[in-house]
Amino acid sequence: MNHYHEITRYLDNAREILSTKANKEGQEYKDIKYVQMASGTAYNAALMIADEYLRKKEGAKFTKPQSIDEYRIRIRKHNKTLLSYLNEAYDTLHLAGYYHGTPSVKTIKVGLDATQKMLALVA
Repeated sequence: MNHYHEITRYLDNAREILSTKANKEGQEYKDIKYVQMASGTAYNAALMIADEYLRKKEGAKFTKPQSIDEYRIRIRKHNKTLLSYLNEAYDTLHLAGYYHGTPSVKTIKVGLDATQKMLALVA
């Protein structure tokens, strides 16, 4: 994978933000601003993984998808497991973490795990 180092850097940055700035207390994060920042960073890693996968499958025809729906349509043609992980990352990191600012440690962990599984599947 061409961008493996960059993708892992994004994931490492997201984890570092959560562990050093989000102020975890029990099963909740107390500083939502940093949860949103980390969630957005991790979700970008998931999209970078999806881009790399599509680039590999589509070759010269590859163009970057413009929406989550386009990612879903194109990935569904090739790998439903990867699609499932992308949907998990979208729901937990993008929607719950970034947009809604969930304080749930469990929710964010599910999204980070899904992104890590995407990376393992594609790398």
